[in-house]
Amino acid sequence: MTVQRLDHTSIVVRDLESAITFFTELGLALDGRVPIAGDWADAVNGIVGLRVEIAMMRTPDGHGALELTRFDSPEPVVQQPDAATPQALGLRSIMFAVTDIDATLERLRAVGGELIGEIANYEGIYRLCYVRGPEQVIVALAEEQPR
Repeated sequence: MTVQRLDHTSIVVRDLESAITFFTELGLALDGRVPIAGDWADAVNGIVGLRVEIAMMRTPDGHGALELTRFDSPEPVVQQPDAATPQALGLRSIMFAVTDIDATLERLRAVGGELIGEIANYEGIYRLCYVRGPEQVIVALAEEQPR
């Protein structure tokens, strides 16, 4: 076997503070912040003069991680379309299991989250929804229903 685990997912953001606030409201905890620059960073990214700041966010169970990255140099590039729809090619969404989807959605709306469609019930097993988060990333929420 080659893969040991999925270590983290990275999201490039313009406003690192707002992104930290959004994912903190979701229930993740800030695990640390650090500026990144130097020859090794240039080499791995293929960008000479790279300067970023990252914030690592951890899920409550300690297993999942999200890296929020703000580029200082070079300037970040906007992909088209800026507000991708759920059928857009590429990274579609990042899903989180939550205990109370209504309360979570309310907290995320207060920090700029936008419900894409509506909360839907999947066969009485899950309540699901998509929320547009920082930099238009689609954050999926799933609340398991009692059986």
